[in-house]
Amino acid sequence: MTEEQDDSATPEFSTHGVGPWSGEWPTDPNLDPVLLEHGDTRNVIDKYRYWTMEAIVADLDSQRHPFHVAIENWQHDLNIGSIVRTANAFLANTVHIVGRRRWNKRGAMVTDRYQHVIHHPTIDEFLEWARTHNLAVVGVDNVPGSVSIDETSLPESCVLLFGQEGPGLSPEAIAASDLVVEIEQFGSTRSLNASAAAAIIMHSWIREHVVAKR
Repeated sequence: MTEEQDDSATPEFSTHGVGPWSGEWPTDPNLDPVLLEHGDTRNVIDKYRYWTMEAIVADLDSQRHPFHVAIENWQHDLNIGSIVRTANAFLANTVHIVGRRRWNKRGAMVTDRYQHVIHHPTIDEFLEWARTHNLAVVGVDNVPGSVSIDETSLPESCVLLFGQEGPGLSPEAIAASDLVVEIEQFGSTRSLNASAAAAIIMHSWIREHVVAKR
């Protein structure tokens, strides 16, 4: 993981925490003695209660999905933190911040501690990285030439590329995408919130490549 975020830290706290360990002291090396002694209020699933952060990341790394998430960050978009949180929830391989290095992590709710985050200063550098790693770039925007997410398949190994709230993907990102998909809408608004769109597209990938193969 890399620290590619900014000032607005959010405490890691969950109302579903557990208190100090009761009973014989466990010997599992994944467990954190401090958490065992004082309790674990982190926002983690029950499997990871009392685990060290390093042990959690290592376990996640052993099973991450082959899709990545990339977000253009030219205007300091406040949605980035929420997208990082969703990427963690769906076990994305890595999140890529394209453009400005600093990003508002408040919406991540500290999930960035468990999620690999890489910064690319320009779209060209990001694309070079994606090509080097044989990842198809899937842009997400409702622009001419885009295809409905309900009428196409997402590559298994890919980067899902999201644009800024408002303007969407940059022209350079659209031109460089191997595929551009959109989410069909039925109301009066022209576009969905960026973090909501990201959640829908990531879940579409999960349905196609994880749920359908169970």
